Formats: sequence, C-alpha cells, structure tokens
Amino acid sequence: MSPGSAEALLTEARDLTDARLAARASLLRRSPGGRHGEALAYALGTAGKRVRPALVLASYRAAGGRAPAIAGIAAAVEIVHTYSLVHDDLPCMDDDDQRRGRPTTHVQYDVATATRAGFVMVPVAVEELTAAAVELGLDAERLGRMAGILLEASGIRGMVGGQWLDLVAEGRTLDLTELVDIHRRKTGALIEAACVLGALAAGGDDAMVATLTAYGREVGVAFQIADDLLDATATTEQLGKTAGRDATLEKATYVSVLGQEGARQEALRHAGAARAALADGGVRSDTLLTLAGYIVQRRS
Repeated sequence: MSPGSAEALLTEARDLTDARLAARASLLRRSPGGRHGEALAYALGTAGKRVRPALVLASYRAAGGRAPAIAGIAAAVEIVHTYSLVHDDLPCMDDDDQRRGRPTTHVQYDVATATRAGFVMVPVAVEELTAAAVELGLDAERLGRMAGILLEASGIRGMVGGQWLDLVAEGRTLDLTELVDIHRRKTGALIEAACVLGALAAGGDDAMVATLTAYGREVGVAFQIADDLLDATATTEQLGKTAGRDATLEKATYVSVLGQEGARQEALRHAGAARAALADGGVRSDTLLTLAGYIVQRRS
C-alpha cells in the first residue's frame, strides 16, 4: 500500500462515521432535547482523527465484510470514545478546557451537564450498535455478544478501571508492568474492542476474532505510548488540546518511565507485535499493517 493509505482510510472513516454521528445528534436534539440534548450533540460533533472507526472498518474488511452499514458499528465505538473524553476533561479528572481544537463540553455548558451527557452516551452507543446490527442482518446472539464487548471495554474492566488507576497513579513512580496494566484498560480496551467488533460484524470465525484481538491489544498499547510522546513533544495547536498536561498532573507515562527514546522504541515494538499477530493468524490486511505504522508515527 502507498504511504497515504492510512490517511485515505481515516478520511473514509471520518466521512462515514461523522454522517452517522450527525444523524444521531439530530435525534438527541429532539429527545432528550433541551440543554442536555444540545450538549450531547455538541460532544458528538467534535472533530477527531477517527482511528477507532478506521480500525472497525479495516477489521471488518479483513474478515470479509463489505456492507456500508458497518459505519454504524464504527459510530457506536466513537460514541463510547467521546463519552470517555467528555469525562476525562472534567475538573475532577484531568481538568482540561480544550479538546480537539474547541472548548470541552463542561466549559461550553457546565460540569453537571457534561457529566450527565457522558453517562447518557453509553446507552446511545448501544442504540447505534443495535441499529447497525439490524441493517447488517446480524442475529440477536451476535448482537448480544458485540454489545457485551463494547460495554465491557467502556466499564470497570476497561476504560473506567483504567482511568481510576491512572488517577491513583498521579505523583507515583510506576514500573512498566503497572503502566501497561493501566493503559491496556484506559486506552487499549476500546481499541481492541474496535477490532473485535469489526471481525464479529463480518461473521468472522473464532480464529479470525482471536487474531484481531491480539492485533488490537498490541495496537492499543502502541497508541497510548504515541499519545504520551505527543503530549511531551507536540504543541497545543498540533494536538487540539493542552500539551504538557501529563507533566503538569504528574502522571505516570511511558515517557516518565522510559524517557522519550525508550518510549519510541517501545511503541515500535508493540506495533511490530501487532503486525506479527496478523502474520501468525494468517490474516492478510495491508490496511491493518499500515494503520499499525500510522498509529506510532502520527503527529497529532
């Protein structure tokens, strides 16, 4: 594939996912409506790279899927991701006032509204997942399995648990094993779920699901290491959020544990492990290989 293939897929993922998010936001403006409906629509309308939706699309196609309705599964994953960002930015968490180049939801509205909006996004994501599953012709058993994976990734064994451990670790020195445990949950769980959901939506067998689970687990860690490096080296303008927050909050990061060069090498190692997982599982996907490289080389 050409070097621009990852960008092409990300553009496609943005277009498809943003259309689904816009339609969902329109529904939310009507119900629940009012200030909360507007806050939900505002959060869902925030621009992003759409890496997780791109992973859904690439995994779906690697498993043989071709239907355009996969965009709804990608949107469901992005809604859960957006919920995590809304809560991550709250004053009781990372206390940030900018996200993706514009005011965070609690700054635009207020803390209570943003907190409730974040919680509501979880059932909204399940609604989107269900609608897409119907469009794809998936049976109830497969939908139930997919919903369970998405909800577990968003909960105490996934993002919520990882965020909790991340907050507890502020100001402490962690070893690499402890750090990986935090970020396999906080960041990696939803990225892994994106890959698994793509495979399941395409009707992938157990071997395919296992391969894309292994790929997603490694890519998830690589993504977080790249994030840590960007926070330490990029500007606020490049990131669309406040740079240097990890150091300000005394967070345990791959940069603080390994240094910048050590973190870069660790990111490359995990990206290599993701590629190896595809080879070991006999899954041929130039797109997934390219995305693994993009994730560790991105500049925002």
